Amino acid sequence: MRTTPLRASAALGSVAVLVALAGCSTSPATAEATDGTTLIGGSTEYPLTVDNCGFEQTFETAPSRVVLLNGASVAEVESLLLLGLGDTVLANTQNYGMSDQPELVEQIDALPTGDLEMAGSFEIPAEQLLALKPDLVIATTSGGFDPDSGQSSRDELAAAGIKTIVNPANCAMGKEDATAAEQDAFDNATVESSFGLLNLIGNVFDRQDEADSLVTDLRAQIDAVSAAVEGREKPNGLIVFPGMSMMTPNGMPAVFLGGIFDDVLTRAGVGGALDGGGLDFTSSIDAEQLAAADVDILVVGGFMRDEDLDAEAAALFAEYPQWDAAKNNKYVTVSDGVYVGPTNAAAVTKIAQAAHPDAF
Repeated sequence: MRTTPLRASAALGSVAVLVALAGCSTSPATAEATDGTTLIGGSTEYPLTVDNCGFEQTFETAPSRVVLLNGASVAEVESLLLLGLGDTVLANTQNYGMSDQPELVEQIDALPTGDLEMAGSFEIPAEQLLALKPDLVIATTSGGFDPDSGQSSRDELAAAGIKTIVNPANCAMGKEDATAAEQDAFDNATVESSFGLLNLIGNVFDRQDEADSLVTDLRAQIDAVSAAVEGREKPNGLIVFPGMSMMTPNGMPAVFLGGIFDDVLTRAGVGGALDGGGLDFTSSIDAEQLAAADVDILVVGGFMRDEDLDAEAAALFAEYPQWDAAKNNKYVTVSDGVYVGPTNAAAVTKIAQAAHPDAF
């Protein structure tokens, strides 16, 4: 079962293949194992056994030498930072240079990068990753541990005594034998999926109180926004990432529908501008569909430091002047907050304020 990648660079990866190494195979889940997406409660007691994407491993203590793989994501590094775990980062390769919580950009920039020689590679080559001697490697998707693409497999890292974590919402992405539950979690991700990642990190690092406080606060922010726009007429919104045009036929802007993208819009009091699309829509979109979209508000996303999102919005409005959003110059800019990650509340707030300015 294969899953269409959601992010531009991730689309270049092949499916993950777990290589069985003698003495270090993945053991079946036991009753004592937890997927970690719900807080255990109290202080974490070690050893802690976690079943993450069907890969079971036991943490004897909280990790202190963490490497973050790219994954075209910042969700994982931001989750560590917001839980006060920046000092555990040995090497970070996640960085958009922008965020819906701008203060995170400087914090990410300040993290060590490991002096890696990527040589054009999307993820850290296996030899360099092993040479860093981390005690934990965190990947956005299962494809981050694809040996066919030059990365270390989870089994190979386990044989070296290195633990691994995949964002639980993305187990199915790049995993050849994804379960039905993993596929469903990917296809139907919501902001609650973002909270599951925070809880997992809280459990593994014994930061449960911090995770509980952060999740409670973020959920309250989102609920307050949803309450403010409840009952109001919903404008139709479209999430586009112009910088990811390489994901689409004919170089059109990447359009994201389904899963957490729809959930973020819904919580902001915004409906969908296109019907019948899902997570694979970007790879199949054509010019006629985009031209016919009923767009009242355009949500323009960026994931690179130097992107001029205002200029991108203007260019799209010039190309699709029939949109009501173009006629009214109605748009809002976002970044990481429309993906699974800890900045959903910021994106929901920005979109809601643009769509319903008189509600705030």
